[in-house]
Amino acid sequence: MSPRRRDFQLEAFRQGDDRIASWQLINTLLPTALLWVSVPTLAAAGPALRLLLLPVLLLLVLFSARSFALMHDCGHESLFKTRWLNRPVGFLLGCLNAIPQHPWSRGHAFHHKHNGNWDRYRGPSALLTLSDYLALSPRQRWFYGLSRHPLMLIPGGCYYLLVRPRLELVLGVAEWLTSMASHLSQKGLAGLAELPKLNRNFRSSHWYTSAECIDLFANNLLVLTSWWLMGSWLGHGLFWSCYLFVMTLSAALFLCIFFVQHNFADSYASGNEGWDYQRGALEGSSNLEMPAILNWFWADISFHSIHHLCERIPNYRLRACHEANAVLLEDCARLRLEDFPSSFRYVLWNSDTKKLLTLTEANVSVANC
Repeated sequence: MSPRRRDFQLEAFRQGDDRIASWQLINTLLPTALLWVSVPTLAAAGPALRLLLLPVLLLLVLFSARSFALMHDCGHESLFKTRWLNRPVGFLLGCLNAIPQHPWSRGHAFHHKHNGNWDRYRGPSALLTLSDYLALSPRQRWFYGLSRHPLMLIPGGCYYLLVRPRLELVLGVAEWLTSMASHLSQKGLAGLAELPKLNRNFRSSHWYTSAECIDLFANNLLVLTSWWLMGSWLGHGLFWSCYLFVMTLSAALFLCIFFVQHNFADSYASGNEGWDYQRGALEGSSNLEMPAILNWFWADISFHSIHHLCERIPNYRLRACHEANAVLLEDCARLRLEDFPSSFRYVLWNSDTKKLLTLTEANVSVANC
């Protein structure tokens, strides 16, 4: 019999600590700033010192991933004790990561609410059902397999952080202008009086609430300004070559972590009917057995089953909570670095058997048809 949520010790670990959270910000943002300051010095140095640019950029990748993890905690309102701290800090960390934090966190909350329900999931690692895959042409199947290849994390990461938030703003504004223009073309000048009401009632397909819209605008304003300032300081060639490297690999890294923590052999893969929140948390999330240094950079998100059981537990209490409930978590999936490649094979969902499948298993189904 699987444990029930009330069997777990969770409440004692929910309380945030502003001192710990502040120290986490300092030990993330200060090294990030110092590493960026070293970039022009190393770039202008002789060939021997210039070689140090690579380890500096790799460290920036890791610190960028850590700042994203702290932003993630702000979205859950768990990093600090109060919303009035989590909200502005999350916004600023979102600017550092070039992604609007509020819309991202709302989408991430949907993932938490429906984890393990593959009928509901929509996101970077959304999967085709087996029946949908079998209905594709051979060329389309090949393209789907290519799109789910681990190497696609690199262009996918670049798009996810650097392109998509800018594109959503442009498309959302274009959608709004089209709506206003359509109204005026139908009503003429008389329609001007109705524009305030129309504007209040406008619903974009690129944001869901006015708060998301404001966050998207503000994030883009600060991000684009920071790009211009950094380019003016470092030189646009040096800045963009370093920045693209850092942000692309950072995004690829956390997309990789997200994927393997939910796509693995025997992961809980329900549909709408019969879906269970707790099974999604315990059986649909893997716990990563990682080197301590990587756990530090990923802010202990490796302890993922506990995180899904109670997202209000701050990252700096996840390990202790996991250890306090170790007996109840014995049956939860554990993955190591060497298990990551096999997890990337599970890119289909069999809605009949409620299992994740590999393309090889699906192609056997094709051969047997």
